[in-house]
Amino acid sequence: MKKVYKISLIVMLVIGILGISSAAGLYYWASRDLPGFKNVTDYNPPLVTTVYTHDNKVLGYFYKEKRFLVRMDEMTPLLSKAFLAAEDASFYEHDGVDFSAISRAFVANLRGGSIKQGGSTITQQIIKRLLLTPEKSYKRKIKEAILAFRLEHYLEKDEILTIYLNQIYLGAGAYGVEAAARVYFGKHVSDLTVAECALLAGLPQAPSRYDPYRHPERAKARQLYVLGQMYEHRWIDRDQYNTAIDQQLVYKSMEDPSWQNGPYYLEEVRRWLLDKYGEEAVYYGGLNVVTACDLKHQKAADDAVRTGLENSSTRRGWKGPLAHLQPADFQKFLTTDVVPVSDLKPGYWVKVLVTKVAKTEASVKFGKYSAKMPVTSMHWCRKPDIRKAHDQVRPVKDATTVLKSGDVVWAKLTKAFFKDGSEVNFNQVSADAAELEGVSWTVDLVQRPVVEGALVSMDPRSGEIKAMVGGYSFHKSQFNRATQAKRQPGSAFKPIVYSTAMDNGYTPASIMMDAPFVYTDMVAGKLWKPENFEGVFYGPTLLRTALVKSRNLVTIRLAQKMGISKIVERAKTMGLEGEFPHDLSVALGSASVTLINMIEAYSAFARGGTSVKARLVLTVNSAWGELLYESKPEVHDAISPQTAYIMCNLLKEVVQRGTGWRAKVLGRPVAGKTGTTNNEQDAWYMGFSPYLLTGVFVGFDQLTPMGKWETGSRAASPIWVSYRKEVEKDYPYMDFPQPDGVVMAKIDAASGLLAGPGSSETFFLPFKEGTQPTKTATGSGSGSESGGSSSEDLFKQTF
Repeated sequence: MKKVYKISLIVMLVIGILGISSAAGLYYWASRDLPGFKNVTDYNPPLVTTVYTHDNKVLGYFYKEKRFLVRMDEMTPLLSKAFLAAEDASFYEHDGVDFSAISRAFVANLRGGSIKQGGSTITQQIIKRLLLTPEKSYKRKIKEAILAFRLEHYLEKDEILTIYLNQIYLGAGAYGVEAAARVYFGKHVSDLTVAECALLAGLPQAPSRYDPYRHPERAKARQLYVLGQMYEHRWIDRDQYNTAIDQQLVYKSMEDPSWQNGPYYLEEVRRWLLDKYGEEAVYYGGLNVVTACDLKHQKAADDAVRTGLENSSTRRGWKGPLAHLQPADFQKFLTTDVVPVSDLKPGYWVKVLVTKVAKTEASVKFGKYSAKMPVTSMHWCRKPDIRKAHDQVRPVKDATTVLKSGDVVWAKLTKAFFKDGSEVNFNQVSADAAELEGVSWTVDLVQRPVVEGALVSMDPRSGEIKAMVGGYSFHKSQFNRATQAKRQPGSAFKPIVYSTAMDNGYTPASIMMDAPFVYTDMVAGKLWKPENFEGVFYGPTLLRTALVKSRNLVTIRLAQKMGISKIVERAKTMGLEGEFPHDLSVALGSASVTLINMIEAYSAFARGGTSVKARLVLTVNSAWGELLYESKPEVHDAISPQTAYIMCNLLKEVVQRGTGWRAKVLGRPVAGKTGTTNNEQDAWYMGFSPYLLTGVFVGFDQLTPMGKWETGSRAASPIWVSYRKEVEKDYPYMDFPQPDGVVMAKIDAASGLLAGPGSSETFFLPFKEGTQPTKTATGSGSGSESGGSSSEDLFKQTF
């Protein structure tokens, strides 16, 4: 018996040694190529970069995985309990591995003949997602268990749970609980109800299978299971359980503003971030970016550019229908090109099918709706002819000359009527198909413009860009005409020429000859014969009047007297970048520049002599709140305060009595200058006050004439005015402050001398102290001495 006992003891010892050796061997086999688990502790998941406006409204997101980092204390308390109930109820009790759960899974898998069930804890799931491959094998499970055990002894339980809740994929492109809360309920995790927490907690097992948008019944059943587990573990009481079960879940996604409001602004920020931080940081780093964008300004700018370009397009006439269908194709168009009911409201554009045309109106259809298109909405539909302005052609009064049955055209919804003839009040009607069933519409004929444009608006005091528009449609073209298009500014460049003159012996009362001018280009062997826009000559002209009326010939003579190099130097000092031709054409704006660069140059006038660089991005913070970048106003000396004030005064005159007259509607001290290039290829308007500087450009992407009289005044300034009317009331009334060293004098318009009793036209003009005229005009048309050029000099200018 004793011998048997010894043998049994030896056998047990051998078995124990073999078991320990096997376990050690198994551990060594599974752990020899384990990844470093400490990578998990430095949790740095792919996160969404969020771009904010200056007042912390979301402008847009950049990401590859839609994940927002949230701490445990930012979540509603029962959210973590819901996930524990669904995935790992004993999370706070085990050391990373739940052996009872593994045993249950092992038995189930043996019975099934394959791996059908897992017993992974939340810690193991983190290890699998962040460190291991998703393969289903026992070797991976052993590795997973080893790493989970190690991680549990390195991190606190709440830290592990925080990582899990931010890392888990929950379907619909949502990574982590915050993204899921936004995708499924349109709210943040701090605002979730118990019922909503349970719904999210049921998703990790099979996000596609339990997707509440596609499979609401399955999602509800899974939610009830989670709620049952929460109640069983006493994490919610009976009242909470009943309330959660009874709650009607409403699924809606939080609106994503990306590329909706200010898409060109957002794209410019994206390009800046990529250039500074690289793609990895922008799309995975969870940066928090604050910009200078103001959504009120941005919306006003977007609307103004869109409307202005549409008006520009109609002034050129009717380009024709989008397509022409045969009767056999009518029904296919009406059933395939369906407009969502929620979009059906006045102002919305739809493609319509013309079914019948009479002289006074056209009958059209879209989807299941019918509409009338009156001929009054077709008044602009002349045959395109760039040699004639739209107001030189009689308006269309016969719809049959414009449309025919089968045409597909754009139409803008104007009014809707019920069957009884009463007009639909869209403030009282919900976006419900039943309520709009059977209504009929009136629509206007419209067309998408090909012409493009841009707008940039800056606070010149700080350089902050409040709004930026780079084209008619960002979805059609991402090319930003505010920052990427280099175009000739035309007469919008003239203030730079005249500011140079104010520092080279000239005053607003100096007189130059407005007479024919011929310049011989010896290198090219060509003659250049510039003209005024009106095609006439005005003789002796005050520099004040030459700028206000945008006289080309006076500007060229002025540039010839000063020398091109001084003008180019001044342009560069004011911040303009580009290739400046060293010939007299530079005085008329022949150097190509970007709109935003012109804004920077004009800031020298608005700021009283110093220029400021444009600022879009104000701050950049890491996902953890670390400040990575902060911009400050970048200011440079450009011109003297006296010269800046004189130019502001003259440019206010451009608005009051010159080509910038449309801006008078604001009823405020506003300075401005139009710009138009040869053949109306480019139209500009630069306008500013001490608190807001705005520039507008209009033109085809390809250098193509826009048509007769499509000038800075007609094509660009209405856009400027439309935008400024929406934001101007947010600023106090403010004029440009007069600096020391400037005096005002009443000047005789004909002679440039001090106004006398016989002066028929006078101007109140600013001068640098000591440069003002000292003699008084003796009568209308008196010759000039102190005020400007002598008669002999004027005679020489003519020849």
